[in-house]
Amino acid sequence: MVARLDDTNVKAGLDVAQAQLESARAALDETRVQLKQANQEFQRITELAKQHIASQSDLDLAESNAKSLQAHLAQQAVDVTVADRNVALWQQQMDDMIIRAPFAGIVTTKDAQPGEMISPVSAGGGFTRTGIGTVVDMDSLEIEIDVNESYINRVQPAQPVVATLDAYPEWKIPCQVIAIIPTADRQKSTVKVRVGFDKLDPRILPEMAVKVAFRETGGGTATAIRAVMIPKNAVLSQDGRDVVFVVQNGRAERRAVTVMTRKGTNSVLSAGVSAGDSVVVDSPPSD
Repeated sequence: MVARLDDTNVKAGLDVAQAQLESARAALDETRVQLKQANQEFQRITELAKQHIASQSDLDLAESNAKSLQAHLAQQAVDVTVADRNVALWQQQMDDMIIRAPFAGIVTTKDAQPGEMISPVSAGGGFTRTGIGTVVDMDSLEIEIDVNESYINRVQPAQPVVATLDAYPEWKIPCQVIAIIPTADRQKSTVKVRVGFDKLDPRILPEMAVKVAFRETGGGTATAIRAVMIPKNAVLSQDGRDVVFVVQNGRAERRAVTVMTRKGTNSVLSAGVSAGDSVVVDSPPSD
């Protein structure tokens, strides 16, 4: 269980539904008794009518009373079924007040506090939250990287990869390509690649900064994809994307780039710029 929502109103509705169910069952039991008595009376009047002691009208009245109670009993049986399903509906709402994680994991962030409102969509206001917390499955950690389109043909599923965490720069973590997402980012000219760890370690945490090197499938040490380091002030932020201006044929061409990390006065790019490209430093922002 991750959290429990306020169930005061739902519990009150469940109590009312359970009371209605008990009332319907009691009425059904009462009608059964009355029907039994009416059937016995009908049989007695039938015998008396055969002996010409009871009149035909008495017999008709007894028969009508028995059939009426029979129909009333059937209606009340349906009422009990409806009341029972209504209780089940309220019970389901009670169960929905308990928020359970869809998988086993660790809660990494607590996004809501007691007393705040929870909604699937933002309803505005400072007391409305669209989530309760973030749960991470530590057994399914993986790396997602953007690979330049120019190099994606060198990446294959199950290809060996070496990952290096910024927190542990001397630790070379063996990995392999899980999948290549079959779509490209037009703005960045990149393709997303999923990389999985050969063996998980407690030191590997979600959202850690990491660098990867793709190795040749034959086991060689040649790296097919390399990061490019450029001056930090060559990278601009435009329309929510990181871009640089590359000099091509005497003209400046804007390119979207993917910044892996920043080291001192330099930025390390994983996509957008190739080795040998000339970039503009301290370029003026465009309107």
